[in-house]
Amino acid sequence: MHAVEELGLNRARVEDLRGRILHAMEKGPLPALQVALAKDGRLALFETYGDASNSTRFQVYSCTKPVVAAAIWKLMGEGRIDIERPVCDYLPAFSGGGKEFVTTAQLLCHTAGFPNASMQAPHWWTSASRLAHMATWELEWPPGSQLVYHPLSAHWVVAELITAISDVDYRDYIHREILDPLGLSTLRIGVPPEAGKDVANVRHVGEPPGDDELAALFGKSVHWPDTRDDSMLVFNDPEVRALGIPGGGAVGTAADMALFYQAVMQNTGELWSPAALQQAVGSVYEAMADPMTGAPANRGLGVIIAGDDKFVPWRGMGDKVSPRAFGHQGVGGQVAWGDPESGLSFCMLTNGLDVNPIRSATLCAAASNRAGACASA
Repeated sequence: MHAVEELGLNRARVEDLRGRILHAMEKGPLPALQVALAKDGRLALFETYGDASNSTRFQVYSCTKPVVAAAIWKLMGEGRIDIERPVCDYLPAFSGGGKEFVTTAQLLCHTAGFPNASMQAPHWWTSASRLAHMATWELEWPPGSQLVYHPLSAHWVVAELITAISDVDYRDYIHREILDPLGLSTLRIGVPPEAGKDVANVRHVGEPPGDDELAALFGKSVHWPDTRDDSMLVFNDPEVRALGIPGGGAVGTAADMALFYQAVMQNTGELWSPAALQQAVGSVYEAMADPMTGAPANRGLGVIIAGDDKFVPWRGMGDKVSPRAFGHQGVGGQVAWGDPESGLSFCMLTNGLDVNPIRSATLCAAASNRAGACASA
């Protein structure tokens, strides 16, 4: 924490952030939490609590999506992809049944029209089998007509686009062109089994919300379905980690995730063209309503942008960030964001999949709020 004052941060508020994390660990039920706060390209805070250490890497789930999108931003700046052109112009196998009208922008903004398309073993193991399986996908509605979160499907197509345009496997391209130049050595998409022993296994923890908790939240008695999703445990399989599922399979430390956002905000090494970055994270690209919340989704290209309306707290970064803040959440309470106005970036990771999503969301908001306030006088 020696860099707190050097970076112009409020030490009392940084301590408040630490206190909230410690409270979460003491109250339970998470096995481990790792947090990082950065400014001006440097870490002000990087700590791990519970059954892990600062060298432990975590599954970041959908916080993966901006990292994969960063490869598209680079290709945009180099003039190698036009995100408004049909995907099939670059990936001819992705066509048929209306898919020939899907654009790269729609993939990144979750308006492509196939949120529930499945990609599982054995189809996902090779590029050829992935492309062959994608050819069987059918649209659920015309592309661009609705915004519905595509948990994994759209980013499989994004990955194959990166491979096709660069002629380099998407994992290797992301490492070579994005992460390695930035010195983010713990953040990987695709970890060989022998190199993944430092990754914390995920597990379900806690109990579903009780009747009193639900009644207090909704103002009436409601039925709450079982939220234990065992499909999330597939990421404990070393072979699946090696696959590097592009919509949620990255692993890393909170430090490298926070520093990734620092690099994007500062355009470290001029890795991206300023015009491409502005298009990707500098303004809302798609504002259609998110059916899960009813709020404008405020999608950039692979990120969510905070905005300045009453729905800011619903976008996962708390309400102490500026309208220009951008980031992404991941299942189970993972969150990472950067705020260009304050210069802060923040990440929180855990290996506990809390089956009480109210508690998980509360911790995410509370931690982000405290992190966002750290630059204030």
